[in-house]
Amino acid sequence: MPDTVIQPLNLTDAPVDPCELTVLMPCLNEAETLAICIAKAVSYLKRSGVQGEVLIADNGSTDGSQAIAAAAGARVVAIAGKGYGSALLGGIRAARGRYIIMGDSDDSYDFSDLGAFVDQLREGHALVMGNRFKGGIKPGAMPPLHRYIGNPVLTTIGRLFFRSPCGDFHCGLRGFERAAILDLDLQAPGMEFASEMVVKATIHRLKITEVPTTLSPDGRSRPPHLRSWRDGWRHLRFLLLFSPRWLFLYPGLGLMASGAILMLWLLPAPRTVGGLTLDIHTLFYASLAVVVGFHSALFYVFARLYGMREGLAPPDERFLRMTGALTLEAGLLAGLALLLVGVGLAVFALSAWNRTSFGILPPEYAMRLVIPSGTCILLAFQTAYGAFFLSVLGIRSGKRAPLI
Repeated sequence: MPDTVIQPLNLTDAPVDPCELTVLMPCLNEAETLAICIAKAVSYLKRSGVQGEVLIADNGSTDGSQAIAAAAGARVVAIAGKGYGSALLGGIRAARGRYIIMGDSDDSYDFSDLGAFVDQLREGHALVMGNRFKGGIKPGAMPPLHRYIGNPVLTTIGRLFFRSPCGDFHCGLRGFERAAILDLDLQAPGMEFASEMVVKATIHRLKITEVPTTLSPDGRSRPPHLRSWRDGWRHLRFLLLFSPRWLFLYPGLGLMASGAILMLWLLPAPRTVGGLTLDIHTLFYASLAVVVGFHSALFYVFARLYGMREGLAPPDERFLRMTGALTLEAGLLAGLALLLVGVGLAVFALSAWNRTSFGILPPEYAMRLVIPSGTCILLAFQTAYGAFFLSVLGIRSGKRAPLI
């Protein structure tokens, strides 16, 4: 009789009675389709001769799914933490297989045809992604919003940000080597778990490939757990948070460059473009772009170093050499230089005001000194404080072995 246990979420646990393959299905009230999914997976294992198991990671079903799964020949683990990611993480930790193929238990994927995944895993790939756009999407299987906007856009962003080879970031049917995925220390409890697995596998340079996968309409009479806008935003948020280069660096450098060019162009005198006169007000916003852009680029350095220190990204030797030159002393000297320039411009503006006996000073002239002065002073303090914070990030802790 298959066992039903409460699985402790402990990464150090080793699977008992190991086998080659675990077919893992997350489950939350899937009584309508669970038995047929298990039957297909069991038929594949018997037909192929692969030594394996079917594991159901139950996330608190109240419709009798646990009993249905046990009767169908699956092993059931109860996962207390709520969410798609939590269920899969618990299932991965409880799995006995060297390899795991995971898929939704709504009968949208064909568990009787897993040979392509097993073949690629045996060839040494750590992650084998299904690709529904290559394998085929049957009519009614995917809403148009997901098929033509959501999945293509998020996949394109993921490929651009992380140089991932995956053409379908969110395919629910995928296979992987259990130990390799556990080493990634996946954490996302919700639907963004799908993105986290691909992103971390990519940035840790695991061997990844794809196989065509057919998506069929699910067999449930109730709506799916997926919520398009909420879960789409969670995926996008995750992609941004794991890519400080695109979130902070590129926008920051763009703002700094455009703001600096505009400031240099407007400092000598007002400019007229197509009958539109740009003067000190535009100069002020150009200055603001420089300050915000510098702050954003500085945040990129912080985020990148923190990510490497916490093991969220592998060490980048070139980046570490570059930031190694950004010592506290160098940062303080750069900040002091900027401060002297800013104060110098302020003194020059004050002397100009003095020449008018501290009377009315034309703003068109004064602000061309005051705005650059304020900009330099702001950058000076950002540079100095940033240098101190980088030094804090570089402090070693005796509680762990940091990567930098």
